[in-house]
Amino acid sequence: MTLEVGDKAPDFELPTDGGNSIKLSDLAGKTVVIYFYPKDMTPGCTTESCEFRDAEPDFSAVDAQIIGISKDSVSRHDKFKAKHDLNFILASDENGNVCEDFGVWKEKSMYGKKFMGIERSTFVIDGSGVIRNAWRKVKVKGHVAEVLEAVRAL
Repeated sequence: MTLEVGDKAPDFELPTDGGNSIKLSDLAGKTVVIYFYPKDMTPGCTTESCEFRDAEPDFSAVDAQIIGISKDSVSRHDKFKAKHDLNFILASDENGNVCEDFGVWKEKSMYGKKFMGIERSTFVIDGSGVIRNAWRKVKVKGHVAEVLEAVRAL
C-alpha cells in the first residue's frame, strides 16, 4: 500500500517512550509530523532526530506535533531519547503494522544483500487527518528545514 498526498492517514495507537501511548486520532485538530526512521542510535537516524529536536520549538510555535516511529522497543527509545535529549514522542512499532499501513516497510539493499527495512519517510498530516506532504527515501541533510517550511505553509 502506498499513501499519497490527499489520502486520509491511517489511525494507529502505539506505545511510546516513557511507558505512554499515542493515538493519531487523539491529535485531531493539530498538525502532526510523523517521521519513520530505520533504527535508534545509528548515525543517520541520530542526525535526523537531533535536527527535529533542535527545530521542535519552531514546530511547536505553529502547533505541530512531531512523532518519530521505528521498530525499536520502547526501552531502546527511552535510551535514545535520554542520550540525545530528544524533546518529542518516539513511538515503537515493533510488529511493523504502522510501517506497513504507511507503506514504508520496503525491500532494501546494502553491500549486495537484500533485506526488509524502514524506508526513511516523513508525512505531514493536517488537523483533519489528511496527508498534506509526503517525503520518501529521505536524505537527512536539509530535510527538517524543508518539513518545517511545509508545515508553516499549511
